Amino acid sequence: MTKWCYNYESGEYEYIDRDGFSWDRGEYVYNWDDSEYKREEEERKREEEEEDNRRHSLFRSLFDDD
Repeated sequence: MTKWCYNYESGEYEYIDRDGFSWDRGEYVYNWDDSEYKREEEERKREEEEEDNRRHSLFRSLFDDD
């Protein structure tokens, strides 16, 4: 899925894939703002960590001796 990202080389916003392929130019670009992809990845990791913590808490509660 592409995102609307700023290409520093062209000075314009373009639809660019995570790997740097610009659909507007039909070529890879190397100097572009990938912060949206980084933010998305950080959010995904945070959600995975929260889910892991919930699973571990549930597991521990099943085997608590209280």
